[in-house]
Amino acid sequence: MGKIITVVNQKGGVGKTTTCVSLTAALREMGRKVLLCDFDPQANATSGMGVDKSLSLGIYDVLLNEVEPEKRVVPTRYGDVLPSSKGLAGAGVEMVGIQDREHLLRRALEKLAPKYDYIFVDCPPSLELLTLNGLCAADSALVPVQSEYFALEGLSDLMYTIRAVRKSLNPHLELEGVLLTMYDSRTNLALQVSEEVKRFFPGKVYSTVIPRNVRLSEAPSHGKPICAYDRTSRGAEAYRQLAEADPNATILAEDSKDGNAYFFYTVTNPETQTTEYDYFVQVAGSQTVVIIGSTAEREAVEAAFAATTIGLAEDE
Repeated sequence: MGKIITVVNQKGGVGKTTTCVSLTAALREMGRKVLLCDFDPQANATSGMGVDKSLSLGIYDVLLNEVEPEKRVVPTRYGDVLPSSKGLAGAGVEMVGIQDREHLLRRALEKLAPKYDYIFVDCPPSLELLTLNGLCAADSALVPVQSEYFALEGLSDLMYTIRAVRKSLNPHLELEGVLLTMYDSRTNLALQVSEEVKRFFPGKVYSTVIPRNVRLSEAPSHGKPICAYDRTSRGAEAYRQLAEADPNATILAEDSKDGNAYFFYTVTNPETQTTEYDYFVQVAGSQTVVIIGSTAEREAVEAAFAATTIGLAEDE
């Protein structure tokens, strides 16, 4: 059964669509079976994957005309796409009278999930019925956050919505992680926003950040993901690193010392759901990952964490 990850933030222009398209293509390059469900009426993810958004009603047909979802999936060299269209703009109104309307998308994606390793859902920039469907369909939510001040303002509202959905509609919904986008390490503002986001989401912020990159902005106009448009660009490299992150690793604690960040991970076997081993990772700067292998190194880092371990009981 594939993991369904909804990419969500009610603020527009934070990199949701770029993240969906880029991660889909990066994971496809790694040999994974990936589906991108474009659930935004603007259909930018559809065109960003090279699919003509005017040829099919896509997900609108599936939800409101009861078309089988596999009939609307479009295969591409970058991954499969369940496209959006302008018809989806009025779907929120049309869905109001439907019983159990919050779970329409989940019922559709459950039919497709066995065929894929990952399904990404690109949500619209708002907290309305389409986004609610995206959260009810998801196993986890990935939140891109632009490295600017205004991007922080709506995070509390978004987290309230996620907690409300988890409490009453989708108890299995988890926070996959928070991704800093459009990051410019030359500015103090980006560093301040990064620190604030880490304080707000302890242990849930990816160490990989997505830099401001002109090539990332150019790629959609060519109907290609960044890894196909310019695979050597900084943006493509960042999304490849994000795709290669262990999806079963959970950050239990983090600290900083001498310019380096130290993370204590546990890794859960996805088949047995048991914790099989844990290890320490040292991240020098923001990108280079070095596994700390020796027992002496491990004990030294573990001792350093003794007074600063951060638990992940975020909602308790």
